[in-house]
Amino acid sequence: MQAHGVCLKAEVPDFDTAADAIGVAEIFQWERAMSFHEVRFPLRLSLSVSGGPERRVDIVNLSNGREARNRRWRDARRRYDAGSGVRSVADLYAVLEFFEARGGSLHGFRFRDPVDFSSSAPGDPMTGLDQLIGVGDGETAAFQLAKRYSDAAASHRRVINKPIDGTVCLTLGGVPVADGAFVVDATTGIVEFAEGYVPAEGVEIRAGYEFDVPVRFDIDRIDLNLEAFRAGRIPSIPLIEIAP
Repeated sequence: MQAHGVCLKAEVPDFDTAADAIGVAEIFQWERAMSFHEVRFPLRLSLSVSGGPERRVDIVNLSNGREARNRRWRDARRRYDAGSGVRSVADLYAVLEFFEARGGSLHGFRFRDPVDFSSSAPGDPMTGLDQLIGVGDGETAAFQLAKRYSDAAASHRRVINKPIDGTVCLTLGGVPVADGAFVVDATTGIVEFAEGYVPAEGVEIRAGYEFDVPVRFDIDRIDLNLEAFRAGRIPSIPLIEIAP
């Protein structure tokens, strides 16, 4: 996206530098001004990529031998290397074509995490009981999809903005909700109940779904060398999570 011939990307500072000054939330707010394409990175390539969540923690070694630790980011930010999923020249061209269509790092897009793409754990069937997304008050009709990562010591709630259309199923107090009783905005992850189906006070709203990760290319050029590729050297094609 350009405004008066000036690329908007130039107005966004380096992520790490700006994060130190004003925090990740503000950086994500700036990124929301960027264009997002509701298209998915080629699925056959995403199944073999490497990568996962990144967190930033400041660690200070104290004079008494202990550590002081401070979390810089509230949420994790995921990074992937799409180059690790390339297995043929055809795959390489598919990435090149997708890169060009997105304008390099200008436009965000959907990406399926090869491991974490469902409301349930890998290998478990997805059901409408998987994730608690809210509790009814008799008035609120809209709820944000979310996924919780928990163990005995702690819990983290992750907002899900990019559910896969047609995969969302809901339950109210453990009872399945008919498809016509709610609508899902697949671009934001917000579920809204129709009139007459608004959850009553105290009723748990749970959801099951599949989802994508909103990302962009974290590179401004792709270096192609067929001889090197045939020799087994795969180009690095980094992707980074964004807030859509």
